[in-house]
Amino acid sequence: MKGAKLPYRYDHYTWVEIREVVKRQPVVVLPTGSTEDHGHHLPLDVDTFLVSSVCEGAAQLIPDEVLLLPELAYGFEDHHMDFPGTITIRDDHLLDFVLDITRSVGHHGFRKILIVNGHGSNANIMETVARRTVIETDVHCGMLNWWSMAQSTLWRIGDSDLQSHADEIETSVYRYLNDDAVQMDKAVKEVKIPDQKYYWRGWFRGKGASPLRMMDQWSRISETGVIGDATVATVEKGEQLYQAATRELAELIREFRTLPIEPRVDRH
Repeated sequence: MKGAKLPYRYDHYTWVEIREVVKRQPVVVLPTGSTEDHGHHLPLDVDTFLVSSVCEGAAQLIPDEVLLLPELAYGFEDHHMDFPGTITIRDDHLLDFVLDITRSVGHHGFRKILIVNGHGSNANIMETVARRTVIETDVHCGMLNWWSMAQSTLWRIGDSDLQSHADEIETSVYRYLNDDAVQMDKAVKEVKIPDQKYYWRGWFRGKGASPLRMMDQWSRISETGVIGDATVATVEKGEQLYQAATRELAELIREFRTLPIEPRVDRH
């Protein structure tokens, strides 16, 4: 830790203090990201930096109701390994690792855990972690992707019809948070759209996600690591998207905290 102790940071407390924090039952939030290619214009830390920033922004709005765990900077990346720099964690290892975290948090008496995901291919794994945590402990555990908190704002202010990866939303939010690290002169628009009725890559305006769930090898579907249009990303859009995401996430955390944990009933 550097600087002042933050009331919403799990790792800023001593073990004695954590014992007292449990009594007020904040929602324990785990941001999960990745280290992977994000075009020629964005660093490898996009997913981790964005999800941890959004979680911290939400925690700052409701500091007494959140306990923010250190972010996880690695994810399931096998399909990205043709791009240098990517680090992948096998799906079973990742699932077991994150499940160990949620079990540990539950063991200490926290009853509400929220996994906030920043990398698309982590999503199914994190949902399984959340489900198993609920089944195997006396805890409520849920998950969500951070960008879902900004989806309506994105379609209102965005210029792209397709959002997927290293695109308008990720580039805009990164620009707002740290524009000096973005090489906009290298940003591109890359959209390889298959001529299919039921399959496309990413989220289309007015259509949402493809009903067919499939992830191809990334080097087959992108030359640069981008799917979408990074060239239309702006700091101004990033600010609006970030503010929407943090505000919505804070509201969701508050609601999740009040959701009752009903008693189980054996109905045999």
